[in-house]
Amino acid sequence: MPNPAPTYPSQHPHAAMVPSSGRPDAAGNPQTELLAMKAQIRHMQSLASLGELTGTATHEFNNVLMTVINYAKLGLRNQDAASKEKALTKILEASERAAVITNTILAQARNRSDAKEPTDLVALIRDTLVLMQREMQKYRISVELDLAEHLPMISASGNQIQRLLLNLMTNARQAMGEGGTLLIRVAADATAKSPQGAPTQIELTVRDTGAGIPDEVLPRIFDPFFSTKAGPDETGKGGTGLGLAACKEIIDEHGGRVRVESSLGRGTAFVIRFPVTIAEQAAA
Repeated sequence: MPNPAPTYPSQHPHAAMVPSSGRPDAAGNPQTELLAMKAQIRHMQSLASLGELTGTATHEFNNVLMTVINYAKLGLRNQDAASKEKALTKILEASERAAVITNTILAQARNRSDAKEPTDLVALIRDTLVLMQREMQKYRISVELDLAEHLPMISASGNQIQRLLLNLMTNARQAMGEGGTLLIRVAADATAKSPQGAPTQIELTVRDTGAGIPDEVLPRIFDPFFSTKAGPDETGKGGTGLGLAACKEIIDEHGGRVRVESSLGRGTAFVIRFPVTIAEQAAA
């Protein structure tokens, strides 16, 4: 039986080490019922993520429509060139935003989740934040970005990684009921380099300033159907116990590893490391 993939050590006093496992052991001949159950859980995770994405997109699209309507009225009421130009500019910006939202939900609905290709993680984060921008503002969440430039690509399904980002951002927002700060950082992993000195892994950190996770709960947060929430929030998100389980599966499928750091009253950080594409490693 192969050894389980190692996890990264952490100096954080409340860091949970999550092994990158979860796949059936071929040598152990897992029972058909177990495989069927896992497939069912995966399907439910996908539906839950799609449902939450649809809810987010619906709210965002409604905001876009209100912007278009209001500025169209402004342009009709005011005949001066400056007002018309402002109205048309705002309508164009809102329409471009609507296109991003529509493309995101259509990509998920088409379920092209298995196709992996060189992916710009930073660009994907920026696209995902377009969907979450209004929601973060509504709940008084300040978003801080620390995104390194000129990073190598990761081999990834853009759809799956976007699901991962949406789940982590939503989870962070829900953890900060009274408002707070969401920090998203992307950088080359300084501890993983090729013989030529090029980075071989990219590190993604999603950190909130919420309530934190109790030590006794931390080891279970990636278990399917495990949730500390009583049910969905007012936006219809969360409470299924499938969001973080889906995150773990996506990370595993991309050859990544995750470390969770949490302190009660101070917040939680998900630190994820993805390998860069083989082509980029070879080029380096």
